[in-house]
Amino acid sequence: MKVLIEPAGRIKGRLTAPGDKSISHRAAILAAMADEPVLITNYLEAGDPISTLSAIEQLGALVERRSEGLMIRGVGLRNAQTPTQPIDVGNAGTLIRLLPGWLAGQQGSSFQLDGDESIRRRPIDRIAVPLTLMGAQIEATDKRFAPFTVEGARLHGIDYELPVASAQVKSCIALAALIAEGPTTITEIDASRDHTERLLLSAGVKISRLGGELTIYPADELTLPDRIEIPSDPSSAAFAIAAAVLVPGSRLLVEDCSVNWTRSGFIKIAKRMGAVIITDLEERPKDGAITQAEPLSDIDVTAGPLKPTTVSAREVPLAVDELPLIALMACFAEGQTRIEGAAELRLKESDRIAAVVTALSDLGAEAETSEDGLIINGRGSLRGGRVDAGRDHRIAMLGVIAGLASQEGVEVVGVEAAAVSYPDFLADIAALQ
Repeated sequence: MKVLIEPAGRIKGRLTAPGDKSISHRAAILAAMADEPVLITNYLEAGDPISTLSAIEQLGALVERRSEGLMIRGVGLRNAQTPTQPIDVGNAGTLIRLLPGWLAGQQGSSFQLDGDESIRRRPIDRIAVPLTLMGAQIEATDKRFAPFTVEGARLHGIDYELPVASAQVKSCIALAALIAEGPTTITEIDASRDHTERLLLSAGVKISRLGGELTIYPADELTLPDRIEIPSDPSSAAFAIAAAVLVPGSRLLVEDCSVNWTRSGFIKIAKRMGAVIITDLEERPKDGAITQAEPLSDIDVTAGPLKPTTVSAREVPLAVDELPLIALMACFAEGQTRIEGAAELRLKESDRIAAVVTALSDLGAEAETSEDGLIINGRGSLRGGRVDAGRDHRIAMLGVIAGLASQEGVEVVGVEAAAVSYPDFLADIAALQ
């Protein structure tokens, strides 16, 4: 499917972004591991999170759609059923990295995981290494890729230093730690999303953090709150925010959005570039202490001139999904913007570094790849043209926002990919014009 996005006169109005994709995945998996029913409200009913619901149903959880939300009745920490068919994760990278953490501790059971063509190109050795150290057995295609098999085993706690900041790998190890013998300590060089830790705290799991060291203690059972409210997704809201920053005369209010400090990198970078954004961001806690509640705030955005910046490697984990938008905004700033330490983008639904450079170059920008990131020489505007999303939802949405801010408009090919994380994206953007 392709759509022509004409330049916008201005962006105006109010937006409530859809439920957070990262938290939706985690809430559903943990609800499946819980002993008591959990009602999840504002769950993101999009491609990837729906794959998670299908997966936990294969493992024995009951999922009931009610008017007020999803009621999930789990099977408990150690009672996942063995599926009769391989678990198909679709395009869900979060699912294929988190779920094996739970499955690794299901002694005597075997689970095969597979996905679409994109998933089969994404390496799983980052989770296979720590899970193997904990006692699990994982047999992967070419030792790195899906389809792969997890043989449930008796696990033991480990001390493990993450080679790169990754909330998905951290979460996988944390889920395995719940069933392991003895505590597990995960050391992060740089901070990453903390949604799993917050949910585990809400379930009464013993967790401690000192600086970059996160220690998870085993649990007999998992008892989540009766109700989990999924906040609005800041990564989805970021696209409308970028449009409001780039299109002259715009004024946008994003309502009740998550402002978790581990997700606020995009807003901080955008403000450094000169974007006029007013909101109450959660402060980073001292000594890395874990907070249970997910903070919410309205975000008030006004269009304005931008300047170039350098995004450091330490900022990347807190803005990883929004880096394509930073690159787009850099096209409208006079001068050179550099995004460093972003090699993780090569392991997304596409090689997102190459995809962003190709998309922006095709629209008339001066963009190039670096060893581990991107370089954009901004000229203050963007001509327009054609963007092929290549089945990557972030690139599809990037093309739409580029069209709104461009001089000539943008034809976006494969725009339906946006439904993976934001099914109503085109309708919501149209309502703001």
